[in-house]
Amino acid sequence: MFTSVDLEFLSYIVDKLPIAKGMNILDLGCGTGVLFDLLRRRVTDTGSITGVDFSLEMARKAHRNFPFTNVNVIDADALMLPFADSTFDMAVAFAAFPHFSDQRKTLDETHRVLKDKAKFFIIHLGSSKEISEIHQRIGSVVENDGIPPAEKLREMFNSSKFINVTIEDHPGLYLASATNLK
Repeated sequence: MFTSVDLEFLSYIVDKLPIAKGMNILDLGCGTGVLFDLLRRRVTDTGSITGVDFSLEMARKAHRNFPFTNVNVIDADALMLPFADSTFDMAVAFAAFPHFSDQRKTLDETHRVLKDKAKFFIIHLGSSKEISEIHQRIGSVVENDGIPPAEKLREMFNSSKFINVTIEDHPGLYLASATNLK
C-alpha cells in the first residue's frame, strides 16, 4: 500500500501534469482509485475521471472509495476499452502498466480512445528496475510483470501512433509520456 509520503509525492507528480478544468481523463488499471481525488480536483465538476480495471472487485472498491458525480468506474479490459474513438483528453496508468497482458495492444487501444494531441502518462513510484524486483519478490502471477526497456517502450509508442515520447527512469520514479497523433 502507499504511505503518506508516497501520496504526497504522487500529488506533486499529478500537479505537474498538463491537466485543465473540464478535461475527461481515463485512468487505466485504476485499482482502488488512488488517483481519483487528485485528478477530479484538477478537472473540477466540469470534467470527469473514468477508471477502468480488469478486476471487478477493484472496480467496486474504487467506486465505493470515490462516489463523486464526476468519477465513473468500469470493469473492463484495457485491451478492449468500451469507449468511442477520441473520447478522452488524457490517459494515465498509475502502477498498472506492467500488469497489462498485451502492452502493445493496450497502447493501440489507448490511442484509439484518446483525442488528437492528448497525452498518455505511465507513472510508478519506483524505477523500472525497482518495479521488476518487487514483482519478482512477490512471485506468483506478477513475477514476470515489468516495464519494457526504454527503447522497446519508445518503439511500442511509435508503432501505436504516439509521438514526443519521454521516459524518466530513476530510483523512486518511472514516468513515461507520449502525445497521441490521429
